[in-house]
Amino acid sequence: MNGPEIRIEFAPELHLFVPAARRGGASTASTDGVSTLGHVVESLGVPLTEVGTLLVNGREVTAAHVPTAGESVTVRPVAHPQRVPGAPLRFLLDVHLGTLARRLRLLGVDTAYESLDIGDPALAARSAAERRVLLSRDRGLLRRRELWAGAFVYSTRPEEQLEEVLDRFAPEPRPWTRCTACNGLLRAAAKEEVAARLESGTRRTYDAFAQCRECGRAYWKGAHHDRLEAIVERALTRTRPADRTG
Repeated sequence: MNGPEIRIEFAPELHLFVPAARRGGASTASTDGVSTLGHVVESLGVPLTEVGTLLVNGREVTAAHVPTAGESVTVRPVAHPQRVPGAPLRFLLDVHLGTLARRLRLLGVDTAYESLDIGDPALAARSAAERRVLLSRDRGLLRRRELWAGAFVYSTRPEEQLEEVLDRFAPEPRPWTRCTACNGLLRAAAKEEVAARLESGTRRTYDAFAQCRECGRAYWKGAHHDRLEAIVERALTRTRPADRTG
């Protein structure tokens, strides 16, 4: 861009996305006099999925605003918890977030996941078709125009990724209600119903089972249950509203 110049300042929460030279306060940016402010912000590295309020000379504008010479722009991050109107809150995760997908499903959060790399266009199209919030660490994917809604996952550690999603979107947890393998809903099942899917030791040791309505996978409180219970309890503690007095 080589036209009218504006002054633009990014909130500290967005500094991850911009060059170091733009992290110390307002800096100059050239525009072409035609492109929207949203396009300008993304051209400087920040996906619009991470942008909350846009201020021009102190006045709130939309991403469709076309900047003019001399304007002063402030870019603020998305407020937490973020509300996603237009559909029930549910997610779609890309191929790199498999552990996060399983943990969200463990909490009963509707979470679709692509275990194969189907490509950015297909992921964005599925987000739009199913009205799912796409979670990804791929900034380019989050800038695709056909995307319905999305969010950047800042951490590379699954436990921190889960905390990010819970803090940002505040999904309602329903632990132990979804299949961690396919996202289907679980139902209580008698041992006889799932016996063919069990090892002999499991059949002898356990009596209480659940089964996925979609893929048929059986679940029971096995050797790893304490670890999973700890993940659930930490998440529930994070999502419970603070006690109020008075």
